[in-house]
Amino acid sequence: MGVSKETESEILRLFHAEKWKRGTIARQLQIHHGVVDRVLTRNGISIERLRVRGSMIDPYLSFIRSVLEKYPKLTGSRLHEMVKARGYTGGVDHFRDMLARHRPRPAAEAYLRLSTIKGEEAQVDWACFGKVTIGNAERPLYGFVMVLSWSRQIFLKFYTGLSTANFLQGHVDAFSSWGGVPREIKYDNLKSAVLERNGDAIRFNPRLLDFAAYYRYAPKPVAIARGNQKGRVEKAIQYIRHSFFAARKWDGLEDLNDQAMIWCRDVAGARQCSEDRTLTVAEAFKQEQESLMLLPANPYSVLESTVVSVGKTPYVRFDLNDYSVPHEYVQKQLTVHADSDLVRIVDGLNEVARHRRCFEKRRQIECAEHISRLVEEKKKAKKGSGMNRLFCSAPAAREMFRMAAQRGYSIGSLTSKLLSLLDLYGSDEVEESIKEVVKSGACHCADVANVLERRRRQKGLLSPIAIDLPDDKRVTDLVVLPHSLATYDNLSKEEQ
Repeated sequence: MGVSKETESEILRLFHAEKWKRGTIARQLQIHHGVVDRVLTRNGISIERLRVRGSMIDPYLSFIRSVLEKYPKLTGSRLHEMVKARGYTGGVDHFRDMLARHRPRPAAEAYLRLSTIKGEEAQVDWACFGKVTIGNAERPLYGFVMVLSWSRQIFLKFYTGLSTANFLQGHVDAFSSWGGVPREIKYDNLKSAVLERNGDAIRFNPRLLDFAAYYRYAPKPVAIARGNQKGRVEKAIQYIRHSFFAARKWDGLEDLNDQAMIWCRDVAGARQCSEDRTLTVAEAFKQEQESLMLLPANPYSVLESTVVSVGKTPYVRFDLNDYSVPHEYVQKQLTVHADSDLVRIVDGLNEVARHRRCFEKRRQIECAEHISRLVEEKKKAKKGSGMNRLFCSAPAAREMFRMAAQRGYSIGSLTSKLLSLLDLYGSDEVEESIKEVVKSGACHCADVANVLERRRRQKGLLSPIAIDLPDDKRVTDLVVLPHSLATYDNLSKEEQ
């Protein structure tokens, strides 16, 4: 466990000035004796001076030191197994505590302070800020952070994913906000920038290389485990966490990004510039802005592209949601091009659909024209058949068919079942029942049948029975002539 500077100072005072033993110090300060030992050894007190009695580890010290000299990062549990195989009988916890006193400590590494000139360098990184709820979906929330190394000007924008498209869009928005481009940008070894690395051999993400060539800057990945090489963006992320994000409330991602833009300008811009203490960050940025490279005439087109398949229903699945397409593209492959605002669906070079992007999940985003055209197509397919008869007898069925087509139900099956009900119950009853079902938001034939039965029970009528006649013209074309009932009336009179 770590100790505060006050506790460490008190341990040293009691040991040197008051001549207390380490056990006494541990009891009085209510800390473990191993903590006292570590503080004293860190401050030059030898192990031999601290040891009052021998330890179980003593016979194995020469072996332990030789192993640690060759493998200085070997774990305590593995080393414990090695000495246990050589006769050590102590537990692993005590062994780890004793091992910490003998493990060689690496020499402290000194770092050069890295200085830059105006407009020369920026640093980029992602920062995770937990999760955000959008409608019925919970998505991760990431902050894209870019910092100009000389002025310390911060650009901050939030996204719901770490895609390369979002990564490059963050660059485009930062360059647009600053009105220029730095000559080089430093990256950590994230996949959006570096796909593979073996020492100094680096394979960049080809989309980043294409993007960097368009804006004419040099991408520079920092060395592995050298956080000091991009310390400006690391400090900026810490600053964002406690100065901007902590206890902040917002209404949606757009509102959060609007607040971030204001904070970067008014709050982060008002702090002191590290390169020139006489200037604020905002004042230093005005000077650095003149040294940035000019922007191209048009911004780089950043799109998230993927190939999608259309099933039996006219929808494509993209980012957890379904987007409608014209019905003639069912059972085909299309391509989705999306940014943070729009989803464009194309067939080769032809755009077949365009929708506002939805960041919820399991939603159906539809174009009314796509659905109405599908309904019309279904109507044409059934022209001259039972569907026309159904629409003439029960006009409310049109709305029911529209809802069924929108939800991907079988139009043919629905037509057949409704015609059977029409034959059994009559047009008036079927029309009123369909109206009631559609009003409730349903479009199943079973719902219509249930309403028809309820209405008959309320009237005290029995359920009609369908008569299945044989396919014989002598039966189907038989004409039954009704007879006069006067004869029966005469019979009743004679009985009187």
